[in-house]
Amino acid sequence: MSLRTFALSATITTADPSGVRAALSDALGRGVVVRADGEGLTVEASGIVGVEARELNRRLFSAVLSVDDAARLHAQWTVDGVYERFRGYVYLKGQGR
Repeated sequence: MSLRTFALSATITTADPSGVRAALSDALGRGVVVRADGEGLTVEASGIVGVEARELNRRLFSAVLSVDDAARLHAQWTVDGVYERFRGYVYLKGQGR
């Protein structure tokens, strides 16, 4: 499999937004835009390189859970017009083009 460049759009519900922010920048790098949003965070990022969305999502959610065990993640990973959605570690659906 080859490396592809993904874009991420996610919401994270957490009791520790500042801790999760630090974990996100460690897991995803510098190109991450994180905004406070009510009970949690809204995350937008592009240029995330990986083999598949499932692997990137696992890395992201593991980093979040290392800070807050009760955190919830809703994520959409997009590459070449095709998106894959996840709730936590669970794959929900993919679509596009």
